[in-house]
Amino acid sequence: MSMIRLLLVDDHAVVREGYRRLLERRGDLHIVAEAGTAGEALNAFREHGPDVVVLDLALPDMGGVELIGRLRARDANARILAFSMHREPLFAAQALKAGALGYVTKSSEPNVLVQAVYKVASGARMISPDIAPELAMALLDEAPDPLRDLSPREFEVLRLLLDGHSHEAIGQRLSISPKTVQNCHYQIKSKVGAKNDMELARIAARCGLST
Repeated sequence: MSMIRLLLVDDHAVVREGYRRLLERRGDLHIVAEAGTAGEALNAFREHGPDVVVLDLALPDMGGVELIGRLRARDANARILAFSMHREPLFAAQALKAGALGYVTKSSEPNVLVQAVYKVASGARMISPDIAPELAMALLDEAPDPLRDLSPREFEVLRLLLDGHSHEAIGQRLSISPKTVQNCHYQIKSKVGAKNDMELARIAARCGLST
């Protein structure tokens, strides 16, 4: 039996324990490491080289979308499954754009997560059935979506701006300079057609991205 080695990334230890029990019921799935922050995840990924990374998008240091991009930058063949509470197609689309092979919501049945791990381990894409139709429609929809063209980095910066973080605080969380954050902030407003931050917040809320 070929063993699939997993890295679990979630900031709640109790939740990670639940994942571990679920996944390791299968004899060919083994958790080699766990992480509660993006920083810990990057270190564990470098140390253990897992076959699949199962990660939450909500992390205390940097967002999961940013983390996906950094893992892929370290290893272009990294196989990543996003496992998130967010059911909005926007989050799934950004995770896939950043390099994840799969996206499963936490409201899915347990067997959906298990099957997604196998799919991603084989290099196939997997979207949980509860959001797959909505995501497909969103991608096919020709109506303009102001947030669709944001890069994964811009998406994470926007989320942090909406949470009230300053340019300096965002720079620290993402390990980039405040000037880079400021430039990114300007690009976001330009892309979505917002004249100011209040209008930017309204557009984000209308597109399903709220604080």
